[in-house]
Amino acid sequence: MSKAFKYSVLDLAPVRQHSTVSDSFQQSVGLAQLCEQLGYTRFWLAEHHGMKGIASAATSVLISHIAHHTSTIRVGAGGIMLPNHSPLVIAEQFGTLEALFPKRIDLGLGRAPGSDQATARALRRHLNQDPNEFPADVLELLDYLSAQPQGKIIATPGVGSEVPVWILGSSLFGAQLAAHLGLPYAFASHFAPAQLHEAVQFYRQHFQPSTYLAKPYVMLGVNVFAADSTKQAELLASSWQQSFVSLRTGQPIQLPPPVPNYYQSLAPAAKKLIDHLHTCTAIGDEATVAQELDDFLSLTRADELMITTNIYEPEARLRSYEITARALNAL
Repeated sequence: MSKAFKYSVLDLAPVRQHSTVSDSFQQSVGLAQLCEQLGYTRFWLAEHHGMKGIASAATSVLISHIAHHTSTIRVGAGGIMLPNHSPLVIAEQFGTLEALFPKRIDLGLGRAPGSDQATARALRRHLNQDPNEFPADVLELLDYLSAQPQGKIIATPGVGSEVPVWILGSSLFGAQLAAHLGLPYAFASHFAPAQLHEAVQFYRQHFQPSTYLAKPYVMLGVNVFAADSTKQAELLASSWQQSFVSLRTGQPIQLPPPVPNYYQSLAPAAKKLIDHLHTCTAIGDEATVAQELDDFLSLTRADELMITTNIYEPEARLRSYEITARALNAL
């Protein structure tokens, strides 16, 4: 690793088997408070709908809850799926959050529905959108948040809040839009790494400086499972592996308890699903995680890492983030 960097948290408010949504929210608060103490830069929550294992559907509400129980860590959306919403409503929501928690709110924007097709139909005003609508909605939202909006409609709260806006993506589309608008770019490499290097290269090469950002800024998602031993970390990671395989085969589940030798028991097709993510996943003890993250940073030159850790036992998840912070600080 050759440059200074920041590290942050992506939390899906996972709902564990044999637990409740209320438990999930309480555990997210505890994680945010610990990560604030450990020096993580931001704590982001992602909008998903219709998934029994993810409780962050009402993303703005949960952001407010987390921000209320912390004091310095930035809290935001990673992200809001803008096609599900009116840009004016999001401007008002995040303008409100910025007024409540000044200089601590981030707004990441994605164009996927964050749901299955049936749920998407229930969420969205119309499903067959013009592909140019997302960029237009982003521009509309940026205008609502600006100090001197060009449109006739004024977002109150929202106007003048200048909440930092990020473009999220897992393909070239988001990279192109972020580069064109001069916005920071977050790539979802933790679950869709296929176009990681191509997208980041395009973003950096075509970035246009703007009033929002003078030079390119890249944040990359990484799955991390850290424990006091590599064997223990591999066991803890099996909960995430089970959940991911279930999701990719069309049967999303609540986060399950770990299963010894789960990966070894999988059929080749299921193993391939997990292997696809190994370039953006670190599993092991502190030294192993430090080496794998150092290699990833050296390869990608990321400005910031967004760490996501879906571990069944709450205490083990806290411990993983603690070990990860120590590993990153030691690089």
